[in-house]
Amino acid sequence: MKKNTIKTIREKFNDLNIDGYIIPKNDEFFSEYAENDRLKNISSFTGSAGLAIILKKKNYLFVDGRYTIQAQNESGKNFKIIEIHKRLPHTIVKNYKLGFDPNLFTSKKLKYYFSKNNKLISVDNNLVDKIFKNTSKQKKPFFSLHKKITGEGHKSKIKKIINFLKLNKADYLFISAPENVAWLLNIRGYDNPTSPIPNTRLIIGKNKKLLLFTQQNNIIKIIKEKKNKA
Repeated sequence: MKKNTIKTIREKFNDLNIDGYIIPKNDEFFSEYAENDRLKNISSFTGSAGLAIILKKKNYLFVDGRYTIQAQNESGKNFKIIEIHKRLPHTIVKNYKLGFDPNLFTSKKLKYYFSKNNKLISVDNNLVDKIFKNTSKQKKPFFSLHKKITGEGHKSKIKKIINFLKLNKADYLFISAPENVAWLLNIRGYDNPTSPIPNTRLIIGKNKKLLLFTQQNNIIKIIKEKKNKA
C-alpha cells in the first residue's frame, strides 16, 4: 500500500534532520519516461510530468493542467493535487527543511520551486530507491545508426564540434543531455521503456578524444561498429 510506503519514507526524516522529501518524475538523465519511475512508485501517478513532496503530516503532488484529473484519480487518496502553473511549491510548502536527491535536480529548478521559503538539504542515497530495488534485467548494448539513416556520419559531426572548440579557444565540451550524445554519435539504446535515447554523457576534446560515460557493457557493440562506419 502507498500509505505504508509513505510511512517508510517519513521514518527516515529524523535521522536526516529533514521535514520533507522531494520526488520528481525524471531520473538522473532527466528523462520523463525513465524505467526507474520513482514518482509512480511512491504515488501511483503515471503521467509524464509531476513532482511530489512528502511531509511529516501532508503530501502534495504537483502536476500541470493536462494531468489534474488523472492525478486525482490515481493519487488523490494520499496526495493533495496542485496544478503547478497556478501555485508553485514554495507558495504552499513554506519554512521546511526539504531533502532531495542531488542527481535529479538542477540548481535552477530547486531555486525556482523551493528555495525561496525553504531550506534544501542534499540526501545522497535516494529514499525511494531504498524501498523499491531496481530489479530490471540486463539491457542490450547501444547500437549505431548508419549515415544513410541519420543523414550525416558521426565523424563529420565530431569534426564540426572540434572546429567550434578551436574557434572559441576551448579544450573540451561536456554534453550532459543524452539526446545530444545520441545525435552526435548516431547511437541508440534500450535504457528507457518508450524511447531509444541511450543513458549516457560525453566529453569531447579538441584533440578528438572522446570520454563516454555509461555502463561498460553498453559500449561493447558500438566500439566495433564505429571502426567500420564513417
